Amino acid sequence: MNIPRYKLSPEDYLSYNKKHCWQYDVRLKNLEEDIINSGFSKEYIDSLSVKDFEYKIVLDKNERTKLKEFIERHEFLGNLSQFTTHWFGAYHKDILSGVILLNMPNAFSKLLGDDTPKIERLISRGACISWSPKNLASSFLMWVINWMVKNTDYRLFTAYADPTAKELGTIYQACNFYYLGQKSGTTTRYINPYTDKIVSDRFFRTRSAYKKYAKELGIQWRENWNNDQKILWENIPDEIEKQLREYSKIIQSKSTKVEMPSKHKYAYVKGATKQETKRLRTLFEQLNKTYPYPDNR
Repeated sequence: MNIPRYKLSPEDYLSYNKKHCWQYDVRLKNLEEDIINSGFSKEYIDSLSVKDFEYKIVLDKNERTKLKEFIERHEFLGNLSQFTTHWFGAYHKDILSGVILLNMPNAFSKLLGDDTPKIERLISRGACISWSPKNLASSFLMWVINWMVKNTDYRLFTAYADPTAKELGTIYQACNFYYLGQKSGTTTRYINPYTDKIVSDRFFRTRSAYKKYAKELGIQWRENWNNDQKILWENIPDEIEKQLREYSKIIQSKSTKVEMPSKHKYAYVKGATKQETKRLRTLFEQLNKTYPYPDNR
């Protein structure tokens, strides 16, 4: 039931030309099967509102596996990004109905000055089940941001929308995010040689990639060579580090390059109090140029 039913190949991804975004296309493809699996009638589903859903921070590893499978089925990229730090689920009658994952940013910014890395998190993945109310995604996202502000030190939440997948970032627009323009991310990406998915050059230097390299090189990976967030190069012998880094460059050079447009970037700033919110938003507006929301896919 949780196996992805509708995934496009990299070739399909690059030639996608429907009027709606790829994420919505996945929703349409999954709808009939999702309704059958839910056991609900169409009349019951049509009566649902966001008030009928409960939002939670997910800490249990077994439950996180369910969230991972949900993303693989319902989110258009169909995989998790690296270094997920916060997991959230939306539920209706204990049925997982939405997932939002936050990550360390791919590259820390200075959107709020030099201290930005201490207070920034990336909204890396998000999806709702196909029969959910239309505004569940925006309601869920704002709950997540409010939870983070109340329970952590994070105050800046960034997100991207991919124009190749016909994304505009309508959820972020509905939540009144700042729009920072379509100039983010590298325009050169690659076909992942292990999964055939499209990835950035950062993939070749991720923890999971280095573990694959070690296996291919006949190197036994040690437990103290990484933690939950990064590789601990200081614990890896110099000669092995050299082998892994050189092999990473080789694998990247052999991978197929794909030229793609830059992504739309959005940001949301919120403090724990009205005063902190005002101060941080004033600083953000002083440091960054914002633009009108895009409306043409």
